[in-house]
Amino acid sequence: MIARRDFVKSGLLAAGALSLGPTFWESAFAAPARAAKGPYGALLAPDRNGLMLPSGFRSRIVARGGALVTGTTYAFHIFPDGAATYGTREGGWVLVSNSEVPGVGGASAIRFAPDGKIETAYRILEGTNLNCAGGATPWGTWLSCEESADGQVWECDPFGSSRARLRPALGTFKHEAVAYDPREDRLYLTEDLKDGALYRFTLDRRGDLDRGRLEIAMEPDARGRTNWKRVPDPSASEVPTRFQVPGRRVFERGEGIWYDSGNVYVATTADRRIHVYDTQTRRLGTLFKASRVSDSELTSVDNLTVSRAGDIFVCEDHGDPDPLDVALITQDPRREVSRFLRATGEQHKRPVASELTGICFNPAGNRLYVSSQRGNLLGIIYEISGPFRRRS
Repeated sequence: MIARRDFVKSGLLAAGALSLGPTFWESAFAAPARAAKGPYGALLAPDRNGLMLPSGFRSRIVARGGALVTGTTYAFHIFPDGAATYGTREGGWVLVSNSEVPGVGGASAIRFAPDGKIETAYRILEGTNLNCAGGATPWGTWLSCEESADGQVWECDPFGSSRARLRPALGTFKHEAVAYDPREDRLYLTEDLKDGALYRFTLDRRGDLDRGRLEIAMEPDARGRTNWKRVPDPSASEVPTRFQVPGRRVFERGEGIWYDSGNVYVATTADRRIHVYDTQTRRLGTLFKASRVSDSELTSVDNLTVSRAGDIFVCEDHGDPDPLDVALITQDPRREVSRFLRATGEQHKRPVASELTGICFNPAGNRLYVSSQRGNLLGIIYEISGPFRRRS
């Protein structure tokens, strides 16, 4: 568990504790989502970094895999994936990023001054395996997930003051991402398998991830509610967690996950959906399904985050045959689906195809981070700044 001084230093909360509000979800299922130009309009020609962005937005590269981070002596890790940001007491922030590398994995951090200048970069986790996505906790730590059959979750200090700790109570399976429900002290966890499951972990005590109850989502009951059953053996020493409880609900390649105001939504890549789970009513709905939206700018779903305006920003899982895109779904009842960013250039296709990952905002909500996991072969992290919408 992170020390008290690090908790204070973190700004108390990781960036992203935002609220869409109940009225959004009440209207969300009344009509299908529809393709549109979106709130920011058409994309302009590629900038010097090869990104197509709306008018008023600009980009910079903050890290390249295997290269020294600007102004530091730290060589950044390769294959960047899940990410989050944390405020500093000086008004700056720290960006953490996972490394999805077999047998090496881990995570790194970049510290920014209040004006956005890079101050330093450093390692916060090493010696792990295929660290894919993860999630932030309200007490200011980063949960880094291993995406392998024997994958586990590591709790990391974004500021590098405390060593990372393994949290085996969160289960052994092909972890993808985590979202924290601060109202009920629960984690929701996705599993990146075609026959994967959705899990939740209820803490016995806030801030202590060593004690609690790991459960798996079941098929809805006669009243349409999702029930949860305890996983008998979270260590999966003999039987994989997803097979330990009969009647569980299948989530086809669960990837990005986000908690907001009593709702958890989950991106499943294989069936191209974004699900929404109401933690109070225990009902699960579909916010977005690609096949139902004609001419949609969003054809695949993966990592996701939410802006200060409540807009859902979604990374597409791959760039073949389409280019690499970040799409967004507006928070208004119209649920417009549009393209916010397109990454162009052969650096995302050769010698291997890349994908966009690690999407997150800084604490102020005016800078967006996104990675091309295998851009230039070893990975690139971009920062997008501009007139992001806020709630009126």
